[in-house]
Amino acid sequence: MSERPILVFDLETVPDVHAYAATAGLEGHPERTVREQMGDKFPRQIFHRIVCIGALEAHRTDGGGWQVRALAAPHLGQLPERDLIQDLVDRIADLEPRLVTFNGASFDLPVLRYRAMIHAVGAPGLAQRRYFDRFASDTVDLCDMLSGFERHARVTLHQLSRVLDLPGKPEGVDGSHVETMVRTGRLDELARYCASDVVNTYRVWLRYELFRGRLGEVEFSASERSLAAFLATQPRV
Repeated sequence: MSERPILVFDLETVPDVHAYAATAGLEGHPERTVREQMGDKFPRQIFHRIVCIGALEAHRTDGGGWQVRALAAPHLGQLPERDLIQDLVDRIADLEPRLVTFNGASFDLPVLRYRAMIHAVGAPGLAQRRYFDRFASDTVDLCDMLSGFERHARVTLHQLSRVLDLPGKPEGVDGSHVETMVRTGRLDELARYCASDVVNTYRVWLRYELFRGRLGEVEFSASERSLAAFLATQPRV
């Protein structure tokens, strides 16, 4: 039986002021008032609104390596949030892939589930496998796996990428800039940023597969070459 494909995905989000207002008894109050009440801390998962979803699809080749078949990062300038979510969960239902994320068990997957429920999106594909069980093999959260689920051993994707001599995040851009990019209409730039995170996550995953013996050196090198060839045909990431 052939190995299941993988789907590497990453969400970009902004605070959902309206959701927070609904829980804090602040409905109808000015946005500035609600934001002051929210404070400067990173909001809980239910108070995030998805503005971009990056996803990379890869399949195991007959030679044993991995070949990327698709990479995209649609954003709110192209589709409403509900459709962004629907497209992703429909793709998961069709592929039944292994999901690969970086910190997805703690953030991306809970946010995805909350937002799907808020928008009344049917997502039976997410129930076909144990995607929300952080100890199951259906989802690989690299942040969890590489730290051994130890909070003090966790690193950021950018830190790990740079240590592994991978590009990391674009210079001068990180998650704290997402809301500004959305507010100023720089959605295509946001999509490139999101896609770069997805590609870095995929390359970290390839290195992890090599480390644990699921890829040999020849297969790993072939997977990297295949990715480079694919990216050469795509807009700049």
